[in-house]
Amino acid sequence: MAVRIRDIARQAGVSVGAVSRALKGQGGLKEETRQRVVAVANALGYDFGRLRNEPIKRILFLLHRQHNIALALPFYSAVLLGAESLCRERGIALSFLALGPTDAIEEQIKLHEPDAFLCAGFFEPELLALLKSSGKPLALADLWVPGIASVNPDNVQGGYLATRHLIDGGRKRIAFLASSLAHFSIREREKGYRQALFEARMLNDPALEVIAPSVMSTEEGLTLAVKQLLALPSPPDAIFAYNDSAAMIALRLCREAGIRVPEEIAIVGFDDIDAASQVRPALTTLAIDKAELGRRGIALLLDPELALSQQQIPVTLKVRESSLGNVR
Repeated sequence: MAVRIRDIARQAGVSVGAVSRALKGQGGLKEETRQRVVAVANALGYDFGRLRNEPIKRILFLLHRQHNIALALPFYSAVLLGAESLCRERGIALSFLALGPTDAIEEQIKLHEPDAFLCAGFFEPELLALLKSSGKPLALADLWVPGIASVNPDNVQGGYLATRHLIDGGRKRIAFLASSLAHFSIREREKGYRQALFEARMLNDPALEVIAPSVMSTEEGLTLAVKQLLALPSPPDAIFAYNDSAAMIALRLCREAGIRVPEEIAIVGFDDIDAASQVRPALTTLAIDKAELGRRGIALLLDPELALSQQQIPVTLKVRESSLGNVR
């Protein structure tokens, strides 16, 4: 027999209305009461999926503060605007929250009273498990986790296209620059980079794959990583950076060191943020339809048939001055 809300109310010693508010994450309850109700519901085997039958009116867009917000917003703000456009069309309120692992997460989320969550970018498994335990619809944009609906750019193909472009331009020592390999999209981009090198039968120097130190800020770590590359006895003649912000740090450091781009070193980024076409030399990059990424993330939440869907959107190589010119 299916567990009913009144069964939970009787066991938890609260009203039916209190159970409803607790399961939906709404306000008006002490946190201790909410946690007791959810624990009783779990113990009785309540089907949280039943909450999906109610219309979604409020969605919370979540971004992890592990992302350097200044560097990440040029990408994720476009994703957020895409998500908001579909929410507006469907009469849904969208709110935004940046979270970190040391935050009072449940209290902050409760302020928004969401019916569903869209997580953009990196999140720890523990935080995703907490969100999933709420029983509310959950989808991921720019992240992949088994058992959770997600939409991602074709990161492997993008890494492959970037590296293949550099190989075809005659580059022999192609570096890969990343802030961390903890992020799904960065690992996928590295996979495409390695695939292109493998197909070209190029045995790459391990010193050409650099990860920013985790003990520093993202910008400081990337700056140190690029300086390490440029100081190698045999420095790279090309850099594939995991995103455009990292690529522009490399452009700046090359300019400061008197290294000509692209004559001495070619640089390719990823994401095609607005600044990529405005720097000099203009940055070659992989373009992502960021607004579509956000819209599809919302669509995953609104269609129960897509609850376990894993979707990809294509990427396009945008060749600009930072990688032009052969060195054969």
